[in-house]
Amino acid sequence: MNRTHINEIFLLGFEHIHGFKHVIFFWFLLIYIVTITGNVVIILLVLTSNHLRSPMFFFLGHLSFSDVLLTSNIVPSMLHIILSEGSIVLLGSCIAQFYLYGSVVITECLLLSAMSYDRYLAICKPLHYTMIMNINLCFYLVVACWSLGFVITLVTVFLLQTLWFCGPNVIDHFFCDFGPLLELSCSDVSIITFYVFFFSILLTFIPFVFITVTYVYIFLTILNITSATGRQKTFSTCSSHLSIVCTYFGALFVMYVVPSRGHSLNMNKVVSLMYTVVTPLLNPVIYSLRNQVIKSVIWKYLSVYKKRCTY
Repeated sequence: MNRTHINEIFLLGFEHIHGFKHVIFFWFLLIYIVTITGNVVIILLVLTSNHLRSPMFFFLGHLSFSDVLLTSNIVPSMLHIILSEGSIVLLGSCIAQFYLYGSVVITECLLLSAMSYDRYLAICKPLHYTMIMNINLCFYLVVACWSLGFVITLVTVFLLQTLWFCGPNVIDHFFCDFGPLLELSCSDVSIITFYVFFFSILLTFIPFVFITVTYVYIFLTILNITSATGRQKTFSTCSSHLSIVCTYFGALFVMYVVPSRGHSLNMNKVVSLMYTVVTPLLNPVIYSLRNQVIKSVIWKYLSVYKKRCTY
């Protein structure tokens, strides 16, 4: 039986937006610029400021870098799709976009888990914190997060390359996600479906449970602090991280753990926007507004810059 192997894919993007596509393009472009600027500022602050040398900010720098990769992988092509009302991409380019996307998503899940462990040690085990969370452990954790993300997704890409894609060559999405790609295949997808579902559970549910357990211990420790000021100050050190965790993992659970039959294509696009566009924007905004150390460093740099400009 002859089967045609497709080499190009047409991404539909967002349908029925012809009348206001330029408005949508402008807002997403503005969000992209703010996201890149905010995350790059955090990365530069972590690299240059002596006040941000703690493990928490070391992990935050890597989280910001992963956000830059994630949003830069998705948003520029999405902007092109919005203006063109669809776009043709090569199958290889589509799989490459999915590879970077999947790798960064897994890495962020693991980085958020490492950050929760850091907060647990800092609040629940303060006397042992510096001894346990030393520079070597921070380095090993970060290397493990990035390595696992790219290796696990590489296996998925390898399995994708063994499939026969016969069409139709249309994906009703604004980027090359795993599910829409799989729908184009005429091959048996049971092995790759099980592999991805297994690791989706493993890399979302287990980190989320781990983070939940660490925060239960953190909250119990905070409740044992006698002064209200002490409780508020201690909670402020982890509230930013908790806000990001709820947004990020909530979207991932809906997208990859809840059965896909339960939500429409439009809902998939909205949920995808949450962790590809909104969450990378929220990370620098939340941390810069709610973290006193970062705010003080920003004001310090601004005051130095202002003094230089007056001379």
